[in-house]
Amino acid sequence: MRPTVHDIADTAGVSLATVDRVLNDRPGVRGVTRAKVEAAIAALGYVRDVAAANLAKSRVYPLVFILPEGDNPFMRGLEAEVRRAGLHSASERTRLSVVTVPAFDAGALAQAIDGAIAENVSGIAVVAVDAPEVSTAVGRAHAAGIPLVTLVSDLAGSGRDHFVGVDNIAAGRTAGSLMGRFLGGRPGPVAVLAGSMRVRDHRERLEGFCAAMAEMPVARAILPVLEGQDDPARSRVLMSECLAAVPDLAGVYSLGAGNQGLVAALADGERDDICVIAHELTAHTRAALEAGTIDAVLNQDAGHEVRSAIRVLRAKADGLPVIAAQERIRLDIFIKDNLPAGPDEDDGN
Repeated sequence: MRPTVHDIADTAGVSLATVDRVLNDRPGVRGVTRAKVEAAIAALGYVRDVAAANLAKSRVYPLVFILPEGDNPFMRGLEAEVRRAGLHSASERTRLSVVTVPAFDAGALAQAIDGAIAENVSGIAVVAVDAPEVSTAVGRAHAAGIPLVTLVSDLAGSGRDHFVGVDNIAAGRTAGSLMGRFLGGRPGPVAVLAGSMRVRDHRERLEGFCAAMAEMPVARAILPVLEGQDDPARSRVLMSECLAAVPDLAGVYSLGAGNQGLVAALADGERDDICVIAHELTAHTRAALEAGTIDAVLNQDAGHEVRSAIRVLRAKADGLPVIAAQERIRLDIFIKDNLPAGPDEDDGN
């Protein structure tokens, strides 16, 4: 049997109240008595069940999600999942809040992290921008003892506690493999539409994509990256200019959230002969898949990511291990023929 607080009290020859004070590092215990209790804990091999202790004390975990603002459909879906999880937060002893900052703005993101630290939250989940000021802010959270996880886009080497998201290099390789297979022997270059190369997930997707394309039997040029800042209007302009300048364009890899502008540019140019691989199943990409404008969509489950971030932050706050298999985020591939039922469609259940 696992040793209990009663065993500690008996071994140390003290009261249960004294054991509780030592375990919770509260004052009112003489040094010699504290040493006896700590010796008993070591001799018995007692390991405290932090989660059970927190449950008994009805501890509530305030967790903050810091997300990019704007009309990025995936990010808005992520925010909706946080708010949906918040409906059940009381029963799960969490209090969830969302802070939005301008997309790709490292200074604003660092300031939001500092704001969460000042509020002494139990955990922070953040869509990271790869910049020194953000890494420094993550370090301040670590120094304050506040767990921090990166969400969707990682910031490796920053001291963050965990990354919640897909393997973005593998996602890029998957896109490159699909592009190469779909194009076959057709000649012509491929364009890449990104949000910003300041975020690691976009850089890693590009890395994987280029590596996979280089292994294809037919060599083809990958054009310089178009950074649309995940803004529909800017993405539309950039893609329209590309289509006009490169009449033999064979494919487009949209590795960010500029899909609405991309689809509009293809419609403007009356181009239905271009292979398009995109990310995230949203209302726009679903419609484009159904219309044949987009050939395949790589999707990550926003709901799973939010639930995973909550589980990881609570585990870190309690000093408990993270179950890696449970937190692994799957990458799904959708084409026109295997689209799941939409939010307003009957799923047959």
